[in-house]
Order: sequence, then C-alpha cells, then structure tokens
Amino acid sequence: MDRTTIDLWVGIFVALGVAALLGLAMKVGNLTSSKIGETYSVTAAFENVGSLKPRAPVKSAGVVVGRVDNIVFDSKNFEAVVTINIDKRYAFPQDTFANIYTAGLLGEQYVGLEAGGEEDALKNGDKITQTQDAVVLEKMISQFLFNKASEAKSDNKEAVSATKPAESKSTDANKSADAKSTELGDPPF
Repeated sequence: MDRTTIDLWVGIFVALGVAALLGLAMKVGNLTSSKIGETYSVTAAFENVGSLKPRAPVKSAGVVVGRVDNIVFDSKNFEAVVTINIDKRYAFPQDTFANIYTAGLLGEQYVGLEAGGEEDALKNGDKITQTQDAVVLEKMISQFLFNKASEAKSDNKEAVSATKPAESKSTDANKSADAKSTELGDPPF
C-alpha cells in the first residue's frame, strides 16, 4: 500500500468516528427526531421541575407519547408551568397524573403520565391538575442528615436525663397526705 491509500483509509475512519460521536451527542441531548405527528397541548404546574428541559420526552407506560414544549415560571402562584405536546393518537383522561421522573445514569428527566379513570379526555389547552414534583437528590440528602442529627440530639438528651440524680423526697406532711399509691394495696408514700 502506498501512502495516499493509507491516508484515505485513516480519513474515512476519522470521519466515521466523528459522525458516531455527533450521533451519540444528539441522542444524549435528546435532539433526535421523533415520530410524533399532530399534537394537542396541555399544561401542568409543578413546584419543582428539577432539571427538566424543553424537548424532554413525555412517556406513558414507557412509551414516548409526547414532548415538553415549554417551561415558564408563574410569578403569581410561584410554580413552574410546563407545556406538554401530546400526540393526538393518544387520548388521556381528565384526571391524568403528571409526574417528573429521572431516567438513566446521566439523570435525564422526563414527564410520566399515568391515566386516571375519568371518561372525558384531555383537550387542547386543558390543565393537568394532579402533579408530582421532581425528586431532588440534594434535598433528600439534607432531610436525611437533618433527621439523623435530630435523632442523635434526642438520644443525647435521654442519656443526660437518665444520669441525673433522683431528686430528694420531701418529708412534708401535706405532700405525703396527697400522695397516691401506684398499685392497689400499697400504702401511700
């Protein structure tokens, strides 16, 4: 093989490697095209959306049924309002639950829809009222540590109160007259 043939093959393999990295980056970045046709738009309000982003998948039973279109902050109610585009092939009941879940090791977040039992279906412009916020790992860790610190503090208080000397009993006649027995048949102290 001469030098130009080797250079040609190296160039082909480098181009294939760059194309593979580009495809992987698009897949991880959720920029690949989806087979969602005509859609209808619904909104859902969440107190915390975590790292949910526009174009994130909307899934039901593990199947992608739509995409997140827009996320805005409602300064009146102090909530994040998520606009969801759902494929018209899928009709969800009015009492559908919208939950934010985390998928995979990279922490990609998506909206999961769980159908309710109502017969009327969601229409364009409707609002999903039953939502569950994203689970924020930092918040869970801080709550766990706070609970452990509270338990340790209460354990220390119990240990200190158990080691305090018993208070001396008074021999005052009025106090002994008012004393009651703890068991039947025992004389008062």
